[in-house]
Amino acid sequence: MLCLRQVCLYTLRLYQARTLSSDLLLSQINSCTHEDEVFSLVERNKTRLSEKHVGIALNILWQLQKKRPLLLRTSDYIRNHSQFLTLCILAENKVEHMEDEAVVDTLYSILRLNVEGHDSLTDVLVTEAWKRLERLSLPVLSKFALCLYKQRRHRSPVIGKVAHIVDVRLDSIQDIRILSVLMISISDVISQSFQDRLLHKAGQLLEEKDVVHFSYAKRVLQFLQNVKLRYHHPLLEKCNQIFLKNASGLDIRSISLILGLYEQLGFDSAEFRLVAKQLLSETINDHYDPETFAKLFFTLGPMAGSKVRERLLVTAEHMAEEFSSHQVLVILKTMQKMKCRNTHLLKKMTSVLHKHLDSYHVLQLVKLTQYLVELRCHNLELFAKLKMLLYGFLKSSVIPADTAAIIRGLAMLPSFQVEEIIINKAAAVLPQCRLHHLNCIATALVKWNHYDQLHWQKSSERCVKLLQKLNDCGFQRLQKGNNLNLLLEELTHVNGEWFEEVLTEETMATCQRLIDQITWANVRQLSFFLIKTNHRCPSLLDRIACVTVENIDKIHPSEIYIILFLFSAMNYDPPTNEEFFESCIQYLTSNLSCFETYHLVLLGHVLAVAGYFPPVLIRRIFDVSFLIKLDAQLAVLPDTVKQRVRLCLMKLNRAVCLECPEFHIPWFHERYCQRCYFQNFGCGSFDHVHRMLTEILGGSHYARISVLTPYCYEIDFECVLDENKKPFSYVARNTPLDDVEGAYLRHDIEDEGRKALPPGAQRIALEFLDSKAFSKDSHHLKGEPAVKKRHLEMLGYRVVQIPHFEWYSMVLSTKGEQLEYLRKHLYGIQ
Repeated sequence: MLCLRQVCLYTLRLYQARTLSSDLLLSQINSCTHEDEVFSLVERNKTRLSEKHVGIALNILWQLQKKRPLLLRTSDYIRNHSQFLTLCILAENKVEHMEDEAVVDTLYSILRLNVEGHDSLTDVLVTEAWKRLERLSLPVLSKFALCLYKQRRHRSPVIGKVAHIVDVRLDSIQDIRILSVLMISISDVISQSFQDRLLHKAGQLLEEKDVVHFSYAKRVLQFLQNVKLRYHHPLLEKCNQIFLKNASGLDIRSISLILGLYEQLGFDSAEFRLVAKQLLSETINDHYDPETFAKLFFTLGPMAGSKVRERLLVTAEHMAEEFSSHQVLVILKTMQKMKCRNTHLLKKMTSVLHKHLDSYHVLQLVKLTQYLVELRCHNLELFAKLKMLLYGFLKSSVIPADTAAIIRGLAMLPSFQVEEIIINKAAAVLPQCRLHHLNCIATALVKWNHYDQLHWQKSSERCVKLLQKLNDCGFQRLQKGNNLNLLLEELTHVNGEWFEEVLTEETMATCQRLIDQITWANVRQLSFFLIKTNHRCPSLLDRIACVTVENIDKIHPSEIYIILFLFSAMNYDPPTNEEFFESCIQYLTSNLSCFETYHLVLLGHVLAVAGYFPPVLIRRIFDVSFLIKLDAQLAVLPDTVKQRVRLCLMKLNRAVCLECPEFHIPWFHERYCQRCYFQNFGCGSFDHVHRMLTEILGGSHYARISVLTPYCYEIDFECVLDENKKPFSYVARNTPLDDVEGAYLRHDIEDEGRKALPPGAQRIALEFLDSKAFSKDSHHLKGEPAVKKRHLEMLGYRVVQIPHFEWYSMVLSTKGEQLEYLRKHLYGIQ
């Protein structure tokens, strides 16, 4: 009995000693401040390391790296160390004894240390976690899902199982951090209904917390990108507000990623751009490595002022040799976006490109070709190498989208002739091509066919035959289409002459055939398509108006703007015109906070063209504080958007002054209009028409050409007829014909020149309307020229608008017929 007691006491002391030793070792591992300390402990205690020690050691190695700046990390050194291999072998042997969380933590740590995804340890850890999937807690499940995502197992069976668990347990997820990780991890294996549930849940969790870390909102954007869900404004706006609240914590990398995601998702925030510009401008003097500078250049370049832009260009030129292949692509893309014509930087980048060309994949080469062409690069040697590489990819390409992209890229190259392989490859993939890909191939073939005809090439006949086959494929695809949403998705990126001339009518017929599928969820896309194609289809427009009114609360205000733009631009009144516009205006004015400052200007202009001037909107736009904020936002917007907003503000200012004098809004765009007028003075003048008018009226002093009216409308010709319809001489009124600034510009309707007209005299504005003034499929006047006529009549003119389809018709094929036509319209003869 005594002996037995001694044995038990010895065993207990031995167990306590080992436990104390084990706890001490665990404490020593946790207190390591350098990887070499971890490796030293591993080397001295190999036989004593439990599964817990191994897991903690691997985790500590990652934590030590995480604390260091990216450039100071030593992941290569760790992975190549002999004791790291020892840890990996021990982890692989002890994985079954690890706790659930330890399995996932170990997988996460080795992946962060850049261990290959196909390494045996990662496979063992993934398999073990898969076995335990059902019992993993939500935080551990999200971490495991992220590991699978990092390994690019986007569509693996295990990800499908994770998605199922998330679907079942979605209501119990109350942490946006966990949800955002799970969303991006399972985004490739979810249904439409599950996607909607995830978005709804994300929206709820983003609202419920006062403080949300920007990285969680960033993941929500990445999810939207993964599922290709553009224009999801409610969620985008919530994320944007989170970024603005967390602005002080954003670095160049985060800002660059956010703006890149915004661009891909069709969203823009001038407020975020302003914050980003300020943050980046404050750090521009810091020393940057090539990767960080490329992000800075991409983000700050397009919205920088002239001085900062010049500094960025100079720095890019000095750093060119250090850029990686991806960074070169980013710099060229940004230069193209900036419309940069810095020949020194372009030459430097093209010289560097030669050493990187072989590392680009096919779509990057196509993008690169596009950037170089649009930047007007003249490096023929570089283009020759691009041609060779694109040809190589074309020979092995079996994916229709890639084949179409390569053909588009080849067509961009200067002086390029079509060859047999292109014809054969294009013919092989045509039946599998979507409309966008057909459009790419057609655009290239049309260009080559034109070139071949000019140079009497034999390949022209083959191009024509292939184009006919391509047209047939396009018709068949449209005729077989039975899903409007899929059709609109295909049409998003389709444009150009081929589509307009060949497929537009068939596309409109298909949309009308699928008219019952128009819902509140796709009216924005359909409206955008109709705007782009410039087609006035009453049945589609009426259906859009009806769906909009019935579902007004479900449609985001920014989408209502697109719908109103369509009706305003087309100058179309649906059967329920008043109800339609009033419903939209009431909804919009209740949600003005959803709009950016500059978007309100665009909205105001669209409504003004349609003849609506909501007081709350007009007073808001023409408030001094609003205009100051607008000026600040314009400074960070792309040049094309900036010019459009300024032009719309001028037009809105003019419309309000003329149609709503009760608002007492001053006309403050005179100088802006004069500057624009003198920049374009003389453009589009019809000298032969002026000679005809001279002949009809009896002298050149009876008509003025390219006249700027009060409130700065430019008209082609102006003349005055007295009460007996006799022409009134401008010279007789002491008005010098060449005094453009003095005679053509008037600041008030009741100016001296107008008071000087004799009683009964009539001022006539003669306007020639080209095809842009009408929709493609009708002779119906569009919104802008209709407004111009309305305003000119308010200014006292009798407006004579001469449509191009009448002036250039066979009916007016002789000068005599044209003279008679002008005479009838000038004198109002029926």
